Amino acid sequence: MKYDLQRLSREAATELESILGFWMKHTIDEQYGGFAGSVSHSNEMRSGACKGSVLNSRILYAFSSAYRLTGKPEYLGIASRAFHYIADHFIDREYGGVYWTVRFDGQPLDTKKQVYALAFAIYGLSEYYMACKDQQAMDEAIRLYADIVTYSYDTIHGGYMEAFARNWQPVADQRLSEKDANEKKSMNTHLHLLEAFANLYHIYPGAELKQRIAALSRYFLDHIIDTSTHHLILFFDERWTPRSQTISYGHDIEAAWLLQESVEIAGLNELLDEVKRASVNMAEVAIEGLDRDGGLWYEYEPGEKHWIKEKHWWPQAEAVVGFLNAWQLTGNERFLALCFHNWQFIQQHLLDKQSGEWYWGVYEDYHTMDTKDKVGIWKCPYHNTRACIEIIKRTKNIR
Repeated sequence: MKYDLQRLSREAATELESILGFWMKHTIDEQYGGFAGSVSHSNEMRSGACKGSVLNSRILYAFSSAYRLTGKPEYLGIASRAFHYIADHFIDREYGGVYWTVRFDGQPLDTKKQVYALAFAIYGLSEYYMACKDQQAMDEAIRLYADIVTYSYDTIHGGYMEAFARNWQPVADQRLSEKDANEKKSMNTHLHLLEAFANLYHIYPGAELKQRIAALSRYFLDHIIDTSTHHLILFFDERWTPRSQTISYGHDIEAAWLLQESVEIAGLNELLDEVKRASVNMAEVAIEGLDRDGGLWYEYEPGEKHWIKEKHWWPQAEAVVGFLNAWQLTGNERFLALCFHNWQFIQQHLLDKQSGEWYWGVYEDYHTMDTKDKVGIWKCPYHNTRACIEIIKRTKNIR
């Protein structure tokens, strides 16, 4: 084998330490508690910025997972800070669920119940429990899981609805962000529900949760993965009628390994062969979005034949893991070559080697997207830390 997997692992370990060091140095909110809601491209903490539940849940996940890998007590300290901030400020003690955002001082701001946000809270809380066995973390995760089942599950058509008012009544605007379609079901929410339920299964195994992971996996196989193209369909109405054509290459390659991992965690052996085939197919079609430099383009609109020629940080992190996973599944060294090429792209173009962390992305001409945050509602230490951890875990016993 001409690819040095142990060097890749060492580089991932170095990068993991660098990323987490940035978050410990630049994001602690000493005045109001928790973490900064926004840090600029030039590492300036923006006072008065709101704080997002997804950001805080992803901080909780990243530092808990890193502690489980390395045993470094400082990582558990940051995870504990995130856990207590979520428990004290984001979990709605009156109606259940989590707020989408709170003010800079921790008071509720946007109280909409976005199911995507509940999924990440479960994901982070489950990881934290595995790191330190804090019973409150497990209890909070189970309560949020019950909220999702009670209020979001579609008992008629299957799947989960996107969003609700604070008191779980319907809302007109169900979008996660301005770029999303206002539809009742999305690939994105279902993907992160799947990973959240699978992580919860580690600490709360049972027939009912296993059945829900199986059902989520089937939604991907039967509805969300386009059987003709093997790309993901991004939005649906409540009857699973497709409502979009956009191709998101980052999500294709992310789902390629997360779907497989979730089925394996839940021990769904009857689905595993079918899921592995789907995983390889999704990795194959994600190659369509690769540039010659190894970077993955953001999106493609097939109707207009229009590329979004930006290379954001998170699709690159998912590409490294997704192509590595495809190589492990198939033994095809082409996938391993793509993994290494993408990692090289990350190191050359996305790492802020002076100020730390990764840039939001680069444009086609390699100029950095310097109007975007280093830290924000969406810019979190999740995709990149997880990619480093996955590389380290997956290469540990390969020589």
